Amino acid sequence: MESVDLIVIGSGQGGIPLATDFAKEGKRVVLFERDVLGGSCINYGCTPSKAFLAAAHAAGRAKQAEKLGIHAQVSVDFPAVMQRVRSIRDSFKQGIHKRLEDAGVEVVFAEASFIGEKTVKGGDFVVQAPTIVINTGTSALVPSIPGLAGTPYLTNRNFFDLEALPKRLIVIGGGYIGLELGQGIARLGSQTQIIVRGSRLLNNEEAEVSQTLAQAMEQDGIKLHFNAEVKQVAYTDGVFTVTLNNGETLPAEALLVATGRKPNTQALNVAATGIELSDRNYIKIDNYFATTCNGIYAIGDVAGQPAFTHVSWEDYRRLKAILAQEDRNKSDRTLGYAIYTEPQVGRVGMTLEQAQQKGINTRSVTLPMSEIARAIEWGHDLGFYRMVIDSDTDKILGATLVGYEAAEIVHVFLDLIEAGATWQLLEQSVHIHPTYGEALPSLARLYQH
Repeated sequence: MESVDLIVIGSGQGGIPLATDFAKEGKRVVLFERDVLGGSCINYGCTPSKAFLAAAHAAGRAKQAEKLGIHAQVSVDFPAVMQRVRSIRDSFKQGIHKRLEDAGVEVVFAEASFIGEKTVKGGDFVVQAPTIVINTGTSALVPSIPGLAGTPYLTNRNFFDLEALPKRLIVIGGGYIGLELGQGIARLGSQTQIIVRGSRLLNNEEAEVSQTLAQAMEQDGIKLHFNAEVKQVAYTDGVFTVTLNNGETLPAEALLVATGRKPNTQALNVAATGIELSDRNYIKIDNYFATTCNGIYAIGDVAGQPAFTHVSWEDYRRLKAILAQEDRNKSDRTLGYAIYTEPQVGRVGMTLEQAQQKGINTRSVTLPMSEIARAIEWGHDLGFYRMVIDSDTDKILGATLVGYEAAEIVHVFLDLIEAGATWQLLEQSVHIHPTYGEALPSLARLYQH
């Protein structure tokens, strides 16, 4: 058995920079990866999905340009679209391999599991370290639907391996993965239906967000089934038949399961080193990423953190500082995220309801996109901007933006909240006309009324 300075389990977007930084400092670092380098972001998350949506939204905008007086005939070369997606993915992956190699990280391509306290085995390799970081992420949670197992259903894991555009696609799940990929493939020409267990899309978001996206999906010809559960799946002669709880049967050549995520902890055998899991099998951590075993840490969504690359990367930065005895923790940051449907959703900080639940005296102001000059001029008038303000301190607490390129614009609020700014600072700002960003001071001015 060998001893090293640091073991990293999983090559996600937090584990890779941590491993390379330590190796560059002269430490001996071993990184275990059971699959391919780069984790979900590079291989079946951010990178391929956004490359895919680049094509999908280009096609969608062209098709919807009729209201601008533009009548376009869109021809989609789906194999070329997917080949571009995979080539970008492969390019990013190669860059990661070189980065680890250049830093001197020892990469072990094997599934890692604990066989004793701070002792990890992968394949025939057994190693110990005083510091271990778990960054194994999450994977698709596939429900136990009768008839589903054994069929060639899709998840975000194998979606980007599609070679041909399915004539019809059914999506099970109304979360952000199902909406992004469902809307994307609909815009590329597949007849798409989305099955939603509850009464609205994105049930963790504000109701107006759900309503706006439902309208957008319907504009793209997507049929939404609300309050629906899949009772059975059959697959015969290349066609899925999905039976709903109301007895309705839906046929399609492809089926995408997007019903949530589960932590990749099952193979780790964490009990062997004294690590406790939550009731949903996520790794329990404190505010400093420490598990219940001294010297072992967990970062990213395997520890129940928000499942976004930038969160995992910021976990790495904070954990590195903590290991260097600096005063950082996982809560000392303002978190934002985006959903890359069209219109996009940009979220940062607290919603009005979340702030009120914390007992904060709050108020929100909302500006419809239909009242923003640039949105009217460009035909992107679906959505709204909303800001949440602490009525006692005037500080900005959160924002919800639904509109064209909202993922970019929301960073204004992220920075203002991080700086502890008040709505007056935004109200006094002079933004360029005509832009989408011009509406942000206008939004702040609504607080005066």
